[in-house]
Amino acid sequence: MEPATSLRVATWNLWWRHGDVAERAPAILEAIRAVDPDIIGLQEVCSLDPDQPEWLRDELGLEVVAAPGGDDDRFTITNAIASRWPIVASDWRYLDVGDMPKHRTVLWAQIDGPAGPIDVYTAHLSHGFDQSALRQRQVGEIATWVADQRRADGGAFPPILLGDLNAVPDSDEIRQLTGRAAPPVPGLVFSDAWEQAGRGDGATYSEANPYVDDSAWPERRLDYVLVGWPRRRPSGNPLSAQLFGVEPHRGIIGSDHYGVVVDLHA
Repeated sequence: MEPATSLRVATWNLWWRHGDVAERAPAILEAIRAVDPDIIGLQEVCSLDPDQPEWLRDELGLEVVAAPGGDDDRFTITNAIASRWPIVASDWRYLDVGDMPKHRTVLWAQIDGPAGPIDVYTAHLSHGFDQSALRQRQVGEIATWVADQRRADGGAFPPILLGDLNAVPDSDEIRQLTGRAAPPVPGLVFSDAWEQAGRGDGATYSEANPYVDDSAWPERRLDYVLVGWPRRRPSGNPLSAQLFGVEPHRGIIGSDHYGVVVDLHA
């Protein structure tokens, strides 16, 4: 297999079973096919009625792994990673959710890319406006796991973190991840691909989306493609970043969030 010169990664929150999920399904598939990612991290994936990981595997022909969603109907929400290349290992961890039943997770997959292994993580952090302290604990748990995996496995390509982090770029939790504040794990921070290669504010939760109705705080960039640093340049450097899932398919938008697709230097 010839090494690729770039790697296309994406992230998208699929909005679980909200709205008319059957009506939204073709729009989800069309949007993902249109950007044709090599790897995509997905959040608010439904693990039961419908089984969206299995549906995505069948419809897109990608390898898919997912964190368990559980049998309790309230917590069939999960994270998934899909890849055009083989997924050779995967694992997941619960994240701190305070007094709530455990339901937030971070999912890891190691992908056998053309130039070697790629470690990809996806997560969906707690959403409350007042939960920055909780999200900071969650990003600390994620960063610790990334650092432990990186030391154990090595590899030339930097780790990639994809997700709906439910936090704006100047929040304390994102500042910690991107090195504007003391990072949870010394020596490990992430590049924000949109900040480096995107255009405009990149709002992924926008009142332009018909599903964002009477939101208390629209026009926020909540969804991220983050690439670990330090890294061997130019490997992992963002080349471009765009939103997707913005245009309707047959009059239907796929989700209440827009996705983010990024080309990285391979």
